[in-house]
Amino acid sequence: MRKAARTHVEPVSFQTQITRDLLIAEARAWARRIGVDNRLREIHVRPMKRKWASISTRGRLSLNSDLLAQPASFRREVIVHELVHLKLGHGAHNKLFRALMRAYLEGE
Repeated sequence: MRKAARTHVEPVSFQTQITRDLLIAEARAWARRIGVDNRLREIHVRPMKRKWASISTRGRLSLNSDLLAQPASFRREVIVHELVHLKLGHGAHNKLFRALMRAYLEGE
């Protein structure tokens, strides 16, 4: 998910910033819920200049370390976005992709 897609996200205060372990735990919990936990091989939290996150077809999820300071709702959207790509096995943002995104995020 490109950073430009969300330019007006306000970071949370330093006191409410989460840890890397909590971000990874959130991603693993969503992977179980979406049904891709068996395909999610690695999760990395690292600085990224142009994206909030990315996922490879081999199951490597990279999350931007800037997400640690973002609101829970935004982190959830970024994680679900990448895991839906893994579920579908392609990068297209077609009708099915958008429908799954809505279903997972509205079910929260």
